[in-house]
Amino acid sequence: MRNIFFLFSLLSFVFFLFSCNEDVLPKPKAYLSLEYPKKSYEQLKLERPYTFDISKSTTIIDDKNNWLKIKYPNLKASIDITYRPVENNLKELLTEAEKLVFKHAVKAEQIIPKDFMNSKNNVFGSLYEITGNAASHLQFHVTDSTNHFIKGSLYFYAKPNYDSILPAVAYIKSDVLKLIETTKWK
Repeated sequence: MRNIFFLFSLLSFVFFLFSCNEDVLPKPKAYLSLEYPKKSYEQLKLERPYTFDISKSTTIIDDKNNWLKIKYPNLKASIDITYRPVENNLKELLTEAEKLVFKHAVKAEQIIPKDFMNSKNNVFGSLYEITGNAASHLQFHVTDSTNHFIKGSLYFYAKPNYDSILPAVAYIKSDVLKLIETTKWK
């Protein structure tokens, strides 16, 4: 019985010694390769009390009350634009816009505000970048403080998974910045 145990141990050791002739390495992580359309902008062609530049690769859906939906069909996303005239209710409009931003605080990891001011075109506003698995990852508002108020929100038509859609959020964020920077009132 001892000889069998010794023979089994010796064979196991020899098998172990000669079976591991190659290092086993883990597979490298794969990175999603997304290709986005080259940036190209044009001025909004719809008759509105405002105008701004939009990406040529988007589809515009006209809505009532001077509202818009800027769709990114390839990214399954849209920027929903709402317009409201300011009628001595600027504080109410700003409070409502901020409530909608901070409604995402439950799922958000961080909310990063950025203020904008373009005195030449009388455009003032804020952009909020919402990190984490929130329903909307970018929200913004712009106003002239006396007559016009625009609020916009970015939505994806998919379950929120921030790590997966982060490149798309960054791509659309540059379009939102262009929209804010080129806003003019009529």
